[in-house]
Amino acid sequence: MKRPSQHRRTRGHISLLATAGVAVALLAVSVAPASAGKGSSSPGRKPTVVLVHGAFADSSSWNGVVKRLNREGYPVVAVANPLRGLSSDAAYLKEVLADIDGPVVLAGHSYGGSVISDAAQGAANVKALVYIAAFLPEKGESAVELSGRFPGSTLGEALRPVPITLPDGTQGADLYIEQGKFHSQFAADVSASTTDVMAVTQRPVTSAALEEGASDPAWKTIPSWVLVATADLNIPPKAQVFMAERAHAHITEVRASHAVSVSRPDDVARVIEEAARAVR
Repeated sequence: MKRPSQHRRTRGHISLLATAGVAVALLAVSVAPASAGKGSSSPGRKPTVVLVHGAFADSSSWNGVVKRLNREGYPVVAVANPLRGLSSDAAYLKEVLADIDGPVVLAGHSYGGSVISDAAQGAANVKALVYIAAFLPEKGESAVELSGRFPGSTLGEALRPVPITLPDGTQGADLYIEQGKFHSQFAADVSASTTDVMAVTQRPVTSAALEEGASDPAWKTIPSWVLVATADLNIPPKAQVFMAERAHAHITEVRASHAVSVSRPDDVARVIEEAARAVR
């Protein structure tokens, strides 16, 4: 398997008419991100990069990466991952992907890796998968199982569960990282002033989502790139390397925390651009 050198291991009445106009305008705004590629497909156009965040984060965790990709001329969609259940999250992402014209490079961080592996199955416009400190599950494997297969994760000790009622009426739990532990656990190489805000605005994931087994993974048929965060305390680096090698992915290692898209956005964007150039 070819590996990069150095540290790389190679989303009627006027009033009635006015109301309708407002509704149309709001609808246009609400669907604009998902329709970023519509109507602009051309042979020389760069692929659309779709970014999928993981647990305890939101789409703003990609901000630095988005700026770099935008400067290089890539259309970008940062999807709001629901974090409710693996199969339902993947089904939502599939609908977003179906509304994008032209080729797609699909990138996922953390649990978002499990989501893109499922959602890209059968999505003909997805040409490359990029995993950023992420899970690459085999069929039947869960995020909980994979993170516990190798030593090094301290996430369980930092979690705060909140009981909730799921849409189907069953009882479950939303998982948060305790705010006082967020910096050291999730983003130790990010400034405290930034992680203080990240801790407050973190998106919870259901325990059911992390425990749900994966379906047939798309990385078996779509070329994959993996960035391993070697100082990750959520997903052990050994687990990341194991999954990447099993998928025969192009591997890059970066000394970074789990929040590598925040702390090292240039490195993350570079791997995504490498994938995009390889499949154009």
